[in-house]
Amino acid sequence: MTDPRAVRFAEIDLDAIAEATGRVVVFVADSGKLDQLARRVNRLTRGALERLAESEAFDKLGEGEALEMAFPTGLHAEALDVVKLNRRPTVAEARKAGGAFGAKAGSDEVLVLAGNIRLVEEIALGAVLKAYDFRDHKTGEGATGTEAPPPFTVMVSKREDAEAAAVDVAALAAGVFFTRDLVTEPANVLTTTEFARRLEALTDLGVAVEVLEEPELEKLGMRTLLSVGNGSDSPSKVVVMRWEGGGREAPLALLGKGVVFDTGGISLKPAQGMEDMTMDMGGAGTVAGVMKAIALRKARANVVGIVGLVENMPDGRATRPGDVVRSMKGDTVEIINTDAEGRLVLADVLWYAQDRFQPAAMIDLATLTGAIIVSLGHEKAGVFSNDDGFARAFLDAAKTEGEGAWHMPLGPAYDRLLKSEVADMKNVGGRWGGAITAAQFLQRFVKGETPWIHLDIAGVASTPKPGDIAPKGPSGWGVLSLDRLIRNRHER
Repeated sequence: MTDPRAVRFAEIDLDAIAEATGRVVVFVADSGKLDQLARRVNRLTRGALERLAESEAFDKLGEGEALEMAFPTGLHAEALDVVKLNRRPTVAEARKAGGAFGAKAGSDEVLVLAGNIRLVEEIALGAVLKAYDFRDHKTGEGATGTEAPPPFTVMVSKREDAEAAAVDVAALAAGVFFTRDLVTEPANVLTTTEFARRLEALTDLGVAVEVLEEPELEKLGMRTLLSVGNGSDSPSKVVVMRWEGGGREAPLALLGKGVVFDTGGISLKPAQGMEDMTMDMGGAGTVAGVMKAIALRKARANVVGIVGLVENMPDGRATRPGDVVRSMKGDTVEIINTDAEGRLVLADVLWYAQDRFQPAAMIDLATLTGAIIVSLGHEKAGVFSNDDGFARAFLDAAKTEGEGAWHMPLGPAYDRLLKSEVADMKNVGGRWGGAITAAQFLQRFVKGETPWIHLDIAGVASTPKPGDIAPKGPSGWGVLSLDRLIRNRHER
């Protein structure tokens, strides 16, 4: 497990700057104007900071980007990170600025000279998130250390105000890190059983957790979900997590696809790139991260998280193309392609959530289709919904948190592509509009009066390049946006 780096706020102490070890971070506005702390650094470095601020290299920096001065004269620190940032940055700029030095932090002491910069809590969050480093399976020098790295020390003009503003930083970072760890783990470690065990540990935070095993899933009629795991020795499971901080109000239901490894089943995927299918449980990972974050910050809301945990393997017992399976709802599905398995998992989970909890609204998350990556790349998740107001609320939350999302269409014309000659529907609708027909399939398992959003996160759950506050690979996308939506719409 990867623990977020701690953050400590301190009052301004000009004399401490010269003696700080490791790294010192100073902020300079794009005008080149130096604040009190920057002027102190400039004097200590005999004008080097001012010369850098007047240089062409600094002028070319974007807001929130940094230059490094190695072994700066006048400081004990081994490096001085000079970050271009105005006194009143946006949330995105503040987080990017934090990420600019968080990425370099390693195990060094880091003193951040924030002074009276606005949104210092967002700078801290960006630094903590960018400093993520998964080392559970490294040995030797790269192994996880027994000691946690020292906290980021942030020097501010009003310490108590900064501490109050940053009260939820640790909770949000822990939620994102939980998601990233789950997405990163190899499938021989994160089996369905181990995944369920890690979710059960959330009981220590006050989350009520139930694990539904295969006999109970059979009794409930979750046959489409069970059909996905027929070929695997790992038992299929459904894990129900309940956070009850909002009184008697109906909960928001968050539902996640948790395919711990996806070979494609009998419709076998190509070998090249199949190792990336350890991330096919990204939807369930995001749900888990949100549940951890809201529990840690004691959210005054009712939220139920339900994840379907399965492994899609080829075997003599595996579901075959052409098989017909009856869902918990009672509809029959002709399985055309066993690699379109995530929608089969979510179909039963969606129906179960409505049947048991009568939620105020539902959001499902899944690394569902390659088609959404063709449409939106790795920049945005696809947002599908039966309720435009609910969709706008999520899109606003995602915009606030800087997590890319785009509203995609639904419609009867796409629905007709799922028509089957032998069952109520097929599980795929052909090559064209694949992300949309997948969403149309899921919509058949949503009761008309229930506001619902489907998030196709195939392009954003794990990315080929690092982001401003995320490493290459597991991004933790969605934890911040869903937490924001809960704050905006569901906390009392």
